[in-house]
Amino acid sequence: MTSPNNRQAIFNSGFFFSSAKRGFKFHHFFFEVKNLCFFVAGTWVTASAHIITAVIGSGVLSLSWAIAQLGWIAGPMALVIFSIITWFTSTLLADCCRDPVSGKRCSCYMDAVKSNLGGISNKFCGLAQYVNLVGITIGYSITSAISMAAIERSGCFHKEGHNVSCHVKNNKFMIIFGIIEIILSQIPNFHELSWLSAVAAVMSFGYSTIGLGLSIARAVGGNQARTSLTGTTVGVDVTSWQKTWNCFEAIGDIAFAFAFSTVLVEIQDTLKPNPPENESMKKATLVGVSVTTVFYVSCGALGYAAFGNNAPGNFLTGFGFYEPYWLIDMANVFIIVHLIGAYQVFCQPIFKQVEDRCFNRWPNSSFIKESPPIKLPLFGVYSFSVFRVVWRTGYVILTIVLAMLLPFFNAILGLLGAASFWPLTVYFPIQMHISREQIRAFSWKWIWLNFLVLLCLIVSVLAAAGSIATIVKDLSTYEPFNSVS
Repeated sequence: MTSPNNRQAIFNSGFFFSSAKRGFKFHHFFFEVKNLCFFVAGTWVTASAHIITAVIGSGVLSLSWAIAQLGWIAGPMALVIFSIITWFTSTLLADCCRDPVSGKRCSCYMDAVKSNLGGISNKFCGLAQYVNLVGITIGYSITSAISMAAIERSGCFHKEGHNVSCHVKNNKFMIIFGIIEIILSQIPNFHELSWLSAVAAVMSFGYSTIGLGLSIARAVGGNQARTSLTGTTVGVDVTSWQKTWNCFEAIGDIAFAFAFSTVLVEIQDTLKPNPPENESMKKATLVGVSVTTVFYVSCGALGYAAFGNNAPGNFLTGFGFYEPYWLIDMANVFIIVHLIGAYQVFCQPIFKQVEDRCFNRWPNSSFIKESPPIKLPLFGVYSFSVFRVVWRTGYVILTIVLAMLLPFFNAILGLLGAASFWPLTVYFPIQMHISREQIRAFSWKWIWLNFLVLLCLIVSVLAAAGSIATIVKDLSTYEPFNSVS
């Protein structure tokens, strides 16, 4: 039997791993289960559930807007294409989750890249993931503040009528969100709160289902929203340049909604070895991606049918829905609670990386090393560290300040999707597969795999360009620290 201290050390080494957009909120739960049971006993059924829960998240809020930009043909087609690419590269990644020499399981994405491609690729992978992590914490700060503001505006519309502007400033809500995160950031072993994943799962499915139900009610309730095969109409809804950039941005939003490859290694590490975990993972990936695709196409298509070419960027805060106001408020509360927890889980690898580097760089610093125990009522013994308080508080403040500077929901989602999709979902899985299978250069399989890499790179660059163009356009009329919902 492993000693408690050793078990905790094993768990800590597995908890702080590479990032993956919404999927990160469940990583610590996987390893908590392993820590309690001392063995892995997951099946393709449990892995499928993890994938579905990890993928479905805040990205679903912008899918109706994305389809509105692309239209009835290209919109659903883009969702299906991205799901196929995600499924295909995930199956390649599933075969790369053991060290090719020792056969040892890889516990995180970066370990898999290091084992299959070497140190330089591992560093590039780490850079892509940590940049993505920081971006996601900023994006979640924006989204939470918008949802808080939506609750206040919903009450105003219900009381004063739908023709009243009811605009409110977002900064106060970002500050509230920041204060909550500063407090939660001081918990040194946040992974012990295993209930957080269950709560996040319920919240994620809750607001997605509410949005889907409201869209159905609006679509079948006699609403005659204007839709078209090609989406927004040039000269009527948008200019030609706006149409182009919005289409690119929509592609980035869809990429953000689908990608889960960086969580795959962690999920696969929970599977029992018999049958082989890579085979179980492939089956789980097919089921998980299929269910998610059906859900996403339904939400996006029904949202577009409900709102037409005027679909809001976030269909729960853009006030395409006004009533029942209490149900809309409930959905936004679900979003807020989900993102409060998700923000912390995304921060944990950043905190761990910086703190480990500081510990190694200044091993004799009392400011960094000292963490005397303090007894807190109701919470027991708390390991207090001045360094942790200063550094983590500083990080949260930085993300909140950046969120105040860039409060653009759709553009941020599109940029994050573009930045993470190519390297983490496409490039590394394919290159690891080529290296592991020793595919000969310029063979037919090598050519079409690298063509897929190149094609996805072009798509990611265009999606990033669309998001950046939107941010630049918004910045031309935006006053810093004065965002309004």
